[in-house]
Amino acid sequence: MNMKIKILCLLLTVTSFGFSQTDTDIYLFDFIQGDSILVIDNPINISDNKGYDNQPSFLNDGSGVLYASTRNEQTDIALYDIKNNVNVWLTNTEANEYSPIQTFDKNYFTAVRLDQDGEQLLWKYKFNGKKQEILIENLPVGYHAWISKKMLVSFVIGDPSSLEVSNLKYKIKYPIDKNIGRSILKIPNTDLLSIISLEHEDPEIYSISPITSEKKYIADPLEGAQDLAWTPDGTMIMGKGDKLYKLKPGVDKTWVEFASLSSYGLTGITRLAISPFGNKLAIVVDETTK
Repeated sequence: MNMKIKILCLLLTVTSFGFSQTDTDIYLFDFIQGDSILVIDNPINISDNKGYDNQPSFLNDGSGVLYASTRNEQTDIALYDIKNNVNVWLTNTEANEYSPIQTFDKNYFTAVRLDQDGEQLLWKYKFNGKKQEILIENLPVGYHAWISKKMLVSFVIGDPSSLEVSNLKYKIKYPIDKNIGRSILKIPNTDLLSIISLEHEDPEIYSISPITSEKKYIADPLEGAQDLAWTPDGTMIMGKGDKLYKLKPGVDKTWVEFASLSSYGLTGITRLAISPFGNKLAIVVDETTK
C-alpha cells in the first residue's frame, strides 16, 4: 500500500471513532435539476449549532434530515423537520452516536454508537425513543448503508478498512471489498452500490454488487474530495472548497462545476446528501470559515 493510501486510511479510521472533529454546519438547499442544468437556492442552516454537525441523511419520504450533532460536549442524533422548520433530539445516551440512517421500517433508524469504553458498534433505535439495541455484534462499523429491509453494507474499521455485507434474515456476514473510502451509497434504480476504492495509487469510484462482489469502474472522484451523492437520475455530485460539481456517467467526460457557495459566504464542503425525490440538497460546510 502506498503512503497516500495509508495516510487516508488512518484519517478515515480516526474520523470514524469521533476524534479530530471540526466545527461544521449543515445547510439545506432547494435543488433544481433540468435537462442540462443544476441549480441550488434558498439555503437554510438546519443545524445552527456550535461544534460538530455532520453526516446528514434524508428520511425515506424526504420529510426530514437525520444528522449527528454536538450537545453537552458529546454527539447525539437530531432530526430536522423540513415542513415545520424544527429540530428534535432523538438520542440522549452517555455514548456518542454518528452516521444516522432511517431503516426500511419507517419506525427505526440506525446509527454508529461509540461507548465510553471505546466499543464502536451499529445500533438500532426507535424514533419514539422507547427502544434501542445493538444491531450487529462484534463488528466495528464506521459507516453503513441499507440495501434492503434485511440487508446492509458497512465500512468496517481495520487495517485495511473493508466493505462487509450483513444479511440479517439469515444472520450471515461476508466481505466484498477492502481499502475503501467512507462514501458508501446505493446507486439509484439499480441493485448496486458505489464506493471510492483506495486500492490503487489514485482513488477511483466503482460500482459493486453486494451479492456477487463484481466491480465496475465508473470515474475518478473529484481531486481532493471523498464524499459524493447521487441524484435520482444517476448523476453524481461532489464538492470542494465552495464549489459543487456534477458528473453523469456515460454523458459527462469529466467533473463539471455547476454552483458556488461563495455568494452565501460558505466554503469547506465535505459531506452531501440528496433527498429521495431530488428536490433538496444537504451540504456540510466548515463553520469556522463563515
